[in-house]
Amino acid sequence: MLHSLYFYFRLVSSLVLLIPTMRRLGREKERLPKDEWDKKVWNVAGNWAKDLLRDSGVKMQVEGLEHIPKDRTVLFVGNHQSNFDFLVLLGSLGVPTGFIAKIELEKIPLVSTWMKYLYCLFMDRSDMKQQMQTILAGIKELKEGDNLIVFPEGTRSKDGKMLEFKAGTFKLALKSKVPIVPFTIMGSADALENNHYMMKKVPIRLVIHPLIETKDIPKEEQGSLHRLVEEIVAKPFGQAQ
Repeated sequence: MLHSLYFYFRLVSSLVLLIPTMRRLGREKERLPKDEWDKKVWNVAGNWAKDLLRDSGVKMQVEGLEHIPKDRTVLFVGNHQSNFDFLVLLGSLGVPTGFIAKIELEKIPLVSTWMKYLYCLFMDRSDMKQQMQTILAGIKELKEGDNLIVFPEGTRSKDGKMLEFKAGTFKLALKSKVPIVPFTIMGSADALENNHYMMKKVPIRLVIHPLIETKDIPKEEQGSLHRLVEEIVAKPFGQAQ
């Protein structure tokens, strides 16, 4: 209980303490070159996530960082177990990246501002037209050189078992012609949701898989891309059994 209270206190207080930095970056956005501004934002967000991961007490095991290119735009695609996944990825990937996230997060003060700074996009799963607009905006971002993370299950898995990957999500990579970097997260639900949202010090494993090129995939194979990536992401679960 005390550890959970400490973690949530650190989460909220850290966001409050970053308000002056957030406002300064807001003022600097128009006068700094995009690359320089993006680097500043990412340094703040990445360090914030690393600090919270440390405060949470989880034992991170990260594999396959060598599969992440430093000089190319990519679409990260993986499973979604917990709200804690955002911290896991922000604190572990080591490259600037935004998320395609549920629209409810856009309403959270401070959090939504930082997410917009990271070029996150918000998707309303109940509105097909808005979903398509978000996908188109994501394609545009990827073409402009901004990495994105997407969870093609569409929602968090409630029991830890992966849900079916939705094919429409993969238009992001196919239309922008950027490579896909699959990832697998294991154990994050045990840190939070499976413990009634009380923070628990558990091992979390993040596996980064080899990159998949999309620009030369034949049209007849594009429709099965989501199945291929789903199988890759699911593989570590079978190995752990």
